[in-house]
Amino acid sequence: MALDNTMSLGEQAQEILRIAQENGVEQNFFFVTTFKRYQVQIIILSDLETTIKAEGTMTTKEYVKGRKNVYTHPAISEYNKTATSANNTVLTLIKIITTLRTGDEDDPNGDGDALLDFLKGRRKK
Repeated sequence: MALDNTMSLGEQAQEILRIAQENGVEQNFFFVTTFKRYQVQIIILSDLETTIKAEGTMTTKEYVKGRKNVYTHPAISEYNKTATSANNTVLTLIKIITTLRTGDEDDPNGDGDALLDFLKGRRKK
């Protein structure tokens, strides 16, 4: 099963956990907490994206005397911050996976790393 648009985010998360289990990292405290944090970040990004689509990219702020100023919607800034944080979380997850995975580092069968292959969209069927 490849990482692609035909899989929901939940299905992709389950596949990552399944492969993590095969590689012996699914019970690692750092993997579990970091993966959960990443899942929350994805939900936050989805919610912010929905807000931006519904309310638009610009918003008006009215001051005491009735003057109005137009601003970029605050959800855009929060989306960008959360996206940066989520990207850093992914980097942390990859470091955890590559550091803690079990198995032969020399890969005598030429199978590669299933979890990293899946994350790169190259999962073999």
